[in-house]
Order: sequence, then C-alpha cells, then structure tokens
Amino acid sequence: MRPQHLITHPRALHPGAWWLWALGLAAAASRTLNPVPLALIIAVTWFVVSARKSTSPWAASYGLFFRLSLIVIAVHLVFQVLFSGHAQGLTVLFTLPEIALPEAAGIKIGGEVTLEALLSAFYVSLQLATIFCCIGAANALGSARQLLRYVPAALYEIGIACVIALTFAPQLVVDAKRVREAARLRGGDIGRFRRFGRLAMPIVEGALERSVDLAAAMDSRGYGRTTVADPRARRVTSALVVAGMLGVCLGLYGLLGGEAGSWIGLPALVVGLGLVAVALVLGGRRTGRTRYRPDPWALPEWLVVASGATAAVMTFWQVRVDATTLVLASPLDVPPVPPLACLGILVALLPAVLAPPLPLPTHEGLPGPVPEEVAV
Repeated sequence: MRPQHLITHPRALHPGAWWLWALGLAAAASRTLNPVPLALIIAVTWFVVSARKSTSPWAASYGLFFRLSLIVIAVHLVFQVLFSGHAQGLTVLFTLPEIALPEAAGIKIGGEVTLEALLSAFYVSLQLATIFCCIGAANALGSARQLLRYVPAALYEIGIACVIALTFAPQLVVDAKRVREAARLRGGDIGRFRRFGRLAMPIVEGALERSVDLAAAMDSRGYGRTTVADPRARRVTSALVVAGMLGVCLGLYGLLGGEAGSWIGLPALVVGLGLVAVALVLGGRRTGRTRYRPDPWALPEWLVVASGATAAVMTFWQVRVDATTLVLASPLDVPPVPPLACLGILVALLPAVLAPPLPLPTHEGLPGPVPEEVAV
C-alpha cells in the first residue's frame, strides 16, 4: 500500500523529475556490458511506464523507442556478420563467401562468423538499446514541451530546438495512429508491408508539419527574444561558458576515462559546473521571461530523482568494488549478477508507487474529473 504521508492530490509529476530518473538509469547502462543489469533496466523502465503513463499523446512513445532498440540490435548483428575483424573467436558458426581485403584494413567482408563475435556485438548493441529505452521512458512519462518552461534563459534558443526534436517521436506515434485509422476506414489491401509503404510518407510529413507549427507558434509568442545588453557582458558570458565546458569535459574524462586522470576529474568537474552556472545566470539577464503557474516540485519529485540517482551511484560503486562483474572477460562466460548494480536498479522501481496518482481524463482528453451526465 502507498504510505499515508506520501499520498497527494492527483496531479502530474514534474517532467524534470522523470527525465532525471531516466538519465540516472541511462548512466547506469553506460557503465556495463553485462546483459543481466541491462535487461533489468529495460524491465524497470517498462514496468514504471506501464504503471505511471498517462493518456496524453506522448505516452505511447515508449513502444516506438522499444521497437527502435530492437532494430538497433538487429542491424548491429547484421553488420557484425557481414563486416567483421580478424581473430574474432574460435567457435565458428558458419562461413560466408569472403572478399579479400588488405590485412592493414582491419576488417573483412564475409568469411567465418564466430559465436564470440556475435555475442560481443549483441552485448554492445544491447547497451545502446537500453539507453534508447531509458530515453523512451522519459518521453512517455514527462512532456518534453513542459521542460521548455524550465530551460535556463541563456539557453532558451537551444532549448527550443531540443524540445522540437524531442517532440517529433511522440508526434510520430500520434500521426501513425491517426493515419492507420483513416486507412482502415477507407478499406483496401491489408498487407502490412504494402500498407507501410503507402502510409509512411503521410506519417512523417504530419509529424514534421506539427513540429514546424510548434516552432512558428513559439516564435510568434516571443520565445527567445533578448533585451539590449552590454557587449562586454556577452563576451564575459561566452568566455565563462567556454571555460566551464572545458572544465566539465576534462572532469568527465578524468572520472570516466580511467585512473590516469582521476585525481583531477572531480575538482575540474566542480569548477567547470560552477563557471557554467555563473555564465547561465549572467546570460539569463538578456532574456525577459515570466513563468505562469509553475509545476510543483515536492517530496515525490525528490524521491523519483533519488531512485534514478541510486541506480547510477550503485552501478558506479560496483565498478569501484568489482568491475569484472560489469564487463565480461570472455563473451562465452556466463554473465554474473552484480549485486550492488542490480540492487540500485531495483530501487528505480519505486516511482511506480511513490509518484502521485494521475488525474482522471475527461471526455476531451484533458486532465480533470469525468462528467457523470452529458446534456444533449
């Protein structure tokens, strides 16, 4: 049962909380090639999306990202079969006709296809597919358009472009459903491949048109307009942004690249983030913005973000304790179960219970109570 002190009135969770939760799971997936935690992350995202998704159009985007992840795995395996390197293993599954290439090229077309090479390619593609599922879960649970309201003023133009790009996939799902229903009403052939070839262009055209309409609506309402600012302030802001990004890149390289630069990683990351924060504050003064009815950020949002961060922290801790459980020594080895990483990933299941209940949809598809009677 839901704890009494966490029960709130029905409302949508802050979209930033869902995106931070998903980014925590994506960070955990980026540190391992073990299929056990990767499959667990996919299961966690699927369960939370099934439990907490709303009736909004973008809620169906997780299925699209999941299918895209399957396509990524299939394409990666096909390329591994056709274009493979030399000395990929000893367990030969089958042999394809080979095209001779120079030894210095490092790859070969055709030839022997080994089990070790296929498993290695599958684990790498599974990692990328897991990250796709995390992004799909963020799209399905949190509205990318609402995130535009919380982009720092100095990055507002970039935020508009990112939000338009992120809304393309959910809108593609909505247009696909609309076009399929219209084609079904008109009748005709029901072959899946024939129908896909006839409906693909209207679906893509509709999604692009709505994204362009969104950009035009934002521009007409004055999004991204800047006020008069001192040229020296712009130069100082630009210099701080460049210095801060260099510090962030150096810090991330030190933390993730290995032990050689780990001593400088954390200080450089902290200094870089501080410079970027100062630059965002100074740059935000050039853009006049007001926020109408901001979304609340309360205890449920903090708990959701903490659960996603726990998955990332526990996975990084597992790297420090025993990294051999996250990266297999041989593709033929039985994948071990990393206890710390799996425990942190299971903690990410809590948003399915801790998030506030969703508001009931109305007959118009908007949040609110369902009317008991309809006058005619």
